[in-house]
Amino acid sequence: MLQWDLSPFSVTPAASVLARCVSRGALSQEEIESVSSRPTPAFSPHLHEAEQRFRTQRQLDQLQLEMQLLQMEKQDNDITHTFYLTQRFQMVQIFCSHLQDVLKDHTRLRQRLMRPLGRTNLPVQAQLHRSVVNSVKVLLDFIETLEEKLKLVHSWTKTRDLLVQLRSKFAE
Repeated sequence: MLQWDLSPFSVTPAASVLARCVSRGALSQEEIESVSSRPTPAFSPHLHEAEQRFRTQRQLDQLQLEMQLLQMEKQDNDITHTFYLTQRFQMVQIFCSHLQDVLKDHTRLRQRLMRPLGRTNLPVQAQLHRSVVNSVKVLLDFIETLEEKLKLVHSWTKTRDLLVQLRSKFAE
């Protein structure tokens, strides 16, 4: 049925249901009129109470969702708050500048090490090459044994200090 086909005096399905209820005695005309004069659309007080419970439950659910949202914001505040983000951003910038400085120093050091040192290729007569190689081997062995003996001397002093501390602890 189209909207323009309805006349203002046509009977709606709800009106026909109410008319049948009045004719059979389930409702009286006064009850229908009193319902239409009330601000609430509920027919019975039980339905009205159910609507109130439903509204309060919906409001309670809404408040619980808002509370959960606030709790999540509070938990994530250290991540999302601009104060903490600016601190972390500054720390990251300082760290990046430090890494850039280290990288620059590293490249400078690499370039310096790749340059040949002055007078590295001393002229050695051909018959002395074997003697130079042997003397370099002996020199490397001497340096290794010297390092080992220095480590032993340092460990002895550390051991002596530890023994003195141990004896003082036992004496107490």
